[in-house]
Amino acid sequence: MPNATNDSPATTTEAQTFRPEARAPRGFADKRARDLRAERAILEAVSAVYERHGFEALDTGAFEYADALGKFLPDSDRPNEGVFALQDDDDQWMALRYDLTAPLARFAAQNWETLAKPFRRYAYGPVWRNEKPGPGRFREFIQCDADTVGSARPEADAEIIAMAVAGLEAAGLPRGSAVLRINNRKLLNGLLTSAGVETNGQKLGVLRAVDKLDRLGVEGVRLLLGEGRLDESGAFTKGAGLAGKAIDAVLDFVQAGSGGRSETLSKIANVIGGSAEGDEGLNELALIDAALKSLGVADDQAMFEPSIVRGLEYYTGAVFEAELLLSTLDEKGNKVSFGSIGGGGRYDDLVARFTGQQTPATGFSFGVSRLASALRAAGREPGGTARGPVVVIVFDQAHMGEYFSVASELRNAGIAAEVYLGTSGMRPQMKYADRRMAPAAIMLGGDEIAAGTVTIKDLDLGRELASGVADNAAWKAERPGQQTIPRGELVAAVRRIIAGGESGQ
Repeated sequence: MPNATNDSPATTTEAQTFRPEARAPRGFADKRARDLRAERAILEAVSAVYERHGFEALDTGAFEYADALGKFLPDSDRPNEGVFALQDDDDQWMALRYDLTAPLARFAAQNWETLAKPFRRYAYGPVWRNEKPGPGRFREFIQCDADTVGSARPEADAEIIAMAVAGLEAAGLPRGSAVLRINNRKLLNGLLTSAGVETNGQKLGVLRAVDKLDRLGVEGVRLLLGEGRLDESGAFTKGAGLAGKAIDAVLDFVQAGSGGRSETLSKIANVIGGSAEGDEGLNELALIDAALKSLGVADDQAMFEPSIVRGLEYYTGAVFEAELLLSTLDEKGNKVSFGSIGGGGRYDDLVARFTGQQTPATGFSFGVSRLASALRAAGREPGGTARGPVVVIVFDQAHMGEYFSVASELRNAGIAAEVYLGTSGMRPQMKYADRRMAPAAIMLGGDEIAAGTVTIKDLDLGRELASGVADNAAWKAERPGQQTIPRGELVAAVRRIIAGGESGQ
């Protein structure tokens, strides 16, 4: 019988060796420079808009106590559906923030006595949702919010809307590229009350049906407002159970959104009747309209749209949604519809979860990652064309001091630069510089060092000319964009190359 201690040590080692598969968790994306640059550009542009309107920056922690997140926690014993949660060593559950609004409500309730009121803050950062991922649907993404807590005035809603309009333009969507669509939850509530709809379940059924207007059309919504709808697969969706007149009234209401804001208000007034809640909603929209006019926001930038439904159990008054109007294409060149790229509204009950006292609040949230993807799909790279560092080519280990001196000189002048630190020859180094999208490569051999000169290759120009080169030999002979200049002119020459590349983009 063989000795177990001497039995095939190689096999034992192999059994103990574990090599995990290199894979990102589902719903979590790796972001390279282009994506990060795009998100940073959007955040900087939108944050500047918020600060011009007097909003204060605020950052809260990634974790909140799970009970502070409210409706997203179906299981209080193990609250890990909808959010990513863990139990702390004091037995309390904490969860990664689901959005930026719940942390704001907690912060406002916790610090209310010390805050200048109304409290106006903006915030940005990642949020996490423990939901099924899919195409364009991630479990981690960036949001950028602005909120006013402590003002019930409709003018506060109007200011948020005006900032959203300005933020979209600052982010790279000029006028005509996007629109803010505005509604008020009180209008439809008043209409349903007048029609005799009193149960919350039936009201939610109506809201869900209205929310499908773009996808199903008027007749599809009509079925969902009534007994229900049978789709193409044979699946039946139970309807809200409204009677005929009530169905007609709802459809008249949701189709009243043509024309300017004043015209739409008149159409809505003729539809909703005289309920107190409906009249209150109309008055709030009228005040929002007046404020938007004073703020210079035109009808084509922000319009009233009665079919907009957001946050079935969340918003209490005005609601708004930003829609991309540009034609967008996916990576295969097929047309895709991005739809909403941000939204918000009035939520007067969120802070009350902590204090027991209703505190009016209104806000808007940009989906930064989604907006960056939408701009890219519309052919507008939000971070600009990729620009790598100037690359200093390495010819001789003995001259590394000179190479680093050149890189330092460029960096001190505000120009991104690096010395190649691999082990390859010149040709692979040039390929590396091109792959990095370097604007230029710096070549400094023994002859240049002795003569006090430096050779610069304009890679931006090379890439531009390469697209039209048919004869490779002629291409090599012409050596486009390469010059040898005195070392003292290095920074000025590189700046000209970078400026020429940027102007040609």
